[in-house]
Formats: sequence, structure tokens, C-alpha cells
Amino acid sequence: MSLGTLATTWAVFQGLLIEAMPFLLIGVAIASFARWISPGGRWLQRLPSHPVLGPLTGAALGFALPACECGNVPVARRLLAGGAPMATAFGFLFAAPVLNPIVLASTWTAFPDRPWLLLARPLGALTIAMVLASVLRLLPEDELLTPALLEERRLSQPLSQVSLLERRSGVLGQPPPMPAPPSRIPAAEALGHGVREFLNLAVLLVMGCAIAALVQTLLPRSWLLAVGSAPTLSIISLMLLAVVVSVCSSVDAFLALGFAAQITPGALLAFLILGPVVDLKSLSLFSVLLRPRAIALTVGGTALVVLLIGQWVNLQQL
Repeated sequence: MSLGTLATTWAVFQGLLIEAMPFLLIGVAIASFARWISPGGRWLQRLPSHPVLGPLTGAALGFALPACECGNVPVARRLLAGGAPMATAFGFLFAAPVLNPIVLASTWTAFPDRPWLLLARPLGALTIAMVLASVLRLLPEDELLTPALLEERRLSQPLSQVSLLERRSGVLGQPPPMPAPPSRIPAAEALGHGVREFLNLAVLLVMGCAIAALVQTLLPRSWLLAVGSAPTLSIISLMLLAVVVSVCSSVDAFLALGFAAQITPGALLAFLILGPVVDLKSLSLFSVLLRPRAIALTVGGTALVVLLIGQWVNLQQL
């Protein structure tokens, strides 16, 4: 690798990290505050578990908790650890990066001449979230969530749903102890937990940004944009570009503005709805939530849904 390529990679890495780190910090702060306010997570367990209403509720939380795909991971982990229904947690994880005021405003600002995008982008994000929530819920929890998250989730669930053996606590043959009502933990403890979580996620984010910067430098965008007028190949190429570029969902519309005239409408929409769900840096963060099989299902399911949506838009627009 030449010095020029190395310098470009370093510059791209710095840009991605500086762009993503504040949102990760915001997400950890929201999750830590929720843990301090409600350590038992009782309100999380009251969220809807309906296969349709659950993802819609989780997606709606994106308006109240605006975060990009980096910041929503710690919040989604707090939801799952607190015992929130899978449907709601996954609805937030996959749809909230698009369904927040910052992203919607940036989309309108970048494409005022394409008002259909302001409707198609959130609808596409909702479709992805509902499909993924339905698919992932088919897996048992012990095959879906990481061991650490699964254990923390089971500790927060009532004994009527999770046995003492599953909680890895209690004594066989003894009646289950009456759970003490959760009390607010000290602020210092909540802060310390948040700092540790931020550092753990920051390491994964750095790794993801480094991989994204390296791939982005070695794979010129011109190769992917060369097939921008082909109905199907343009969608696939822009999907690959969204994964490689790994730009934050709050600014990806302005990046897409630079090549929007060279590609099909379906490819443009595919870029705007795939990146907030699956890119190289978010895949590294998913490892604190999901097992490898679940991550593979997430990637495959998202790619298939985005490809179908892009093809449908091209049929309507071209």
C-alpha cells in the first residue's frame, strides 16, 4: 500500500469515527439514563409484543430517541436487557436510524425535488424492520442473543416466564425468593456502567470504521456507479456502496445527492434504506446483541427486502 493510499485510508477512517462517535455517546447516555431511572425495566416489559404493533412501536421510539445506526445499538441493548418484547426492540434497532427527525429533515433538505423519497424512505425502513422482527423471532432466544445479553435479559424477566435454572440463580428444591422491588441505583454506578459500555462499543466501532475505511479506499466508487443506469445492477451496486461507505444516516442523503442523477430511483432508495440497517461499522456493533447466525439472517433478509423494494420503485418510476 502506497503512502498516498495509506493517507487516504487514515483520512476516511478519521471522518467515519468522528462522525459516528458522538451518536454512540448519545445512545449510551440514553441507555444509562434509562437504566438509572428504571433499573428493573418494568415499563419495558409492558411494551407491545404483537408482530405488527411491536415493530411499529419500536420504530416510533425513533422520534423520541433520535440516534443513528451507531447510537441505537446501546439503546436496543437496554431494551432487550430490560425484558422488552423482541418485536419492539428489533423494530427500534432496525427502523429508528431512519425514523427520527434529523434523518427525515436531512432527506427533505437534500432532495426537495423528490418528495416521494420523504415517504418511501421511512416506509422502506418500516418494511425492513417488520420483516426482520418476524424472521428473527422464529429463532429461540438462546440462538438469537449473545450469552451475556441473554443472561441479563433473563434476570429481568418474571419467574412465570423464566425459571431459576434459566436465570442461573436460586437453589433447587427451594421456593423462589420474593423479588425485592427495584430501587434506583446510585448515579455513580449508572455512570460507571455507561462508561464501560461506551468503551466496549467504542472498540468495536473503531474496528468497524477501520475496515470500512480500508475497503472504501481500495474499492473505488466509480466501479459501483458505472452500472448506475441498469435497473437491477444499479440497485445491487448502490447496496454494496452503502455497506462500504458506512456513512451515518443523518448525513447519507447529502452524500447520495452527489451521484443521484447518475443512478436509477430504485438504486437511490436502496442506498438510503440499506445503509442505516447494515454497513461495515454497524455489523461490528451488532456483535454485542446478536449471535453470528442472527447477524447473517439480518444481512440476508435486509438485502432481499431492499432489492425487492428497489426493483418495485424502478418499475414505477422508469
